[in-house]
Amino acid sequence: MNSIELYKECKLCPNYCKVDRVNGSLGICRESSTIRVAWSGLHKGEEPPVTGRNGSGMVFFSGCPLHCQYCQNYQISGGIGTRDGSVGVAVSVDELSKILLELEKIGANNINFVTGTHFIPSIIDAIVQSRAAGLSIPIVWNTSGYESLEGLSALDEYIDLYLIDLKTLDRQTAKQFCGQEKYIDFIKPIFEFLVKKHPKFNYKGQYNTPEGILVRHLVFPGPLKPTTEFLEYYSSNLKDKCFLSLMVQFTSPTYPEEFKKITTDEYDTLLTYLDILDIEDGFVQEMGDDVEWVPDFKEDIPFPVNFCTPLEYFIKLKHERY
Repeated sequence: MNSIELYKECKLCPNYCKVDRVNGSLGICRESSTIRVAWSGLHKGEEPPVTGRNGSGMVFFSGCPLHCQYCQNYQISGGIGTRDGSVGVAVSVDELSKILLELEKIGANNINFVTGTHFIPSIIDAIVQSRAAGLSIPIVWNTSGYESLEGLSALDEYIDLYLIDLKTLDRQTAKQFCGQEKYIDFIKPIFEFLVKKHPKFNYKGQYNTPEGILVRHLVFPGPLKPTTEFLEYYSSNLKDKCFLSLMVQFTSPTYPEEFKKITTDEYDTLLTYLDILDIEDGFVQEMGDDVEWVPDFKEDIPFPVNFCTPLEYFIKLKHERY
């Protein structure tokens, strides 16, 4: 099947909207088949082997099939309030391919596609085109995990590393924070699919992008039980196949301030639980990270300047079209 056909009765995510995005119909992601990129450049805030020496070559896409209530990227996800249509540059497959090549030229450790689920067909075409033109760095799929098996099956052969969320396995937590209670119904089958395809995480050292699956889990405000349940599932099903990235600095532009920080006692409890479950491989975010991670995508440099370098080619496209 030609990749563009995947847009015509869209089933790229578990929403199964089945709309014809080629002809402009919009599903829950609120995007047509025209790619929209919100920002591109080098980013140094990822896990160490993903960041590498110079930074990960990020491509942030506009729109999202999963509208989390706490989303840091709310300006571009379309999930909180009214989407600001100015945040996001319409690009062709040729232009996306050039973005990838330009990222490698400026020293990117890898190409890091952020929330690209709803543009999988175009991303496949851009990868194929850029590889033919000489792109040689690994491809990272940075995702909420809210994909359909149809979408992932089309994409999988092009991905070196899945940087994938497992947000929760608790239905109430999914309803409160992830916008869709049914998230938990689809996330386990996604991981079952992926670990069959990528049965062992290959960690190559601090400056080399690993291969396989790096599982991200953010501790949400409130009781720790949803996180301990996740850790139990991870220990039983994933720890011999994946690496863990446990994040504890909940940050949100919309959630009450008093619920954003984990306590020292809670943090220590989680570290103890990792030992109990014999989870050794991975990364645990340190407490006291006061970096302001909520980006402003209206700016050419949306993140703290010491954490990112914008791609000049993308900035040129942005200013030409705004």
